[in-house]
Amino acid sequence: MSPEKLTMMANQIATFFKTQPGADGAERLAAHLNDFWEPRMRAQFFAHVDAGGAGLDPLVLEAAQFVRRPAEA
Repeated sequence: MSPEKLTMMANQIATFFKTQPGADGAERLAAHLNDFWEPRMRAQFFAHVDAGGAGLDPLVLEAAQFVRRPAEA
């Protein structure tokens, strides 16, 4: 999947969590990615984040610290 597509998807999820009450949006966004993004998608996500995360919403970048990195193959 392209970094642009992953960015769009992650930012859409962030938009949802920004509308929810509470100050734990980053943790909840990360929980969503952990639950619903397969390891390959999370690996691509981290490749993009590690390359600077261009275009990612600040909430997504904050959430990255709570997302589980998949095991190296």
